Amino acid sequence: MYSTRLSSPLPASQRRRRHGVKARLATLLQEPSVFSHTFIGVTDFERAFSFYTALMEVLGNSLRFCDRERPWAGWQSDPEPRPLFLIGAPYDQQAHDPGNGQMIAFLAPTHAAVDQAYRVALQQGGVSEGAPGLRPDYHAHYYGAYFRDPEGNKLCVVCHDAQQSPDREPGS
Repeated sequence: MYSTRLSSPLPASQRRRRHGVKARLATLLQEPSVFSHTFIGVTDFERAFSFYTALMEVLGNSLRFCDRERPWAGWQSDPEPRPLFLIGAPYDQQAHDPGNGQMIAFLAPTHAAVDQAYRVALQQGGVSEGAPGLRPDYHAHYYGAYFRDPEGNKLCVVCHDAQQSPDREPGS
């Protein structure tokens, strides 16, 4: 009897891993994105939450989370989890004003790319706001670096994939 099923010389675990890499690559090639998330600082969280909830509904972006204690909230475009649009109180607990609380986060493919971007930013006149490292308070695999450009704009470079990271604490 002849089998219509093709066999592969690779074990099932390797076939699945290869398929996963191919699927991820295909997704990246179809929908390239340079942004991970955008954060906008606000003073009156409830007023801002109401405004952005209505706006995001019109734009077809769904609420991913809302934490009134922190306070912050985030929306995502469907069906992908990124990029995120976030609002909240500035991280440094100072009053919001233009330039304080705004941050653009660029998506990096690897932890090494985050490290390299951070080094280049500082070499080009940037000022550190937090060295590369895991930030598990955001999520288990959040590996990011923070800095300001020479004009004072706050930027982040982040990788969300689980990877081997150097043993260090955030900001160290």
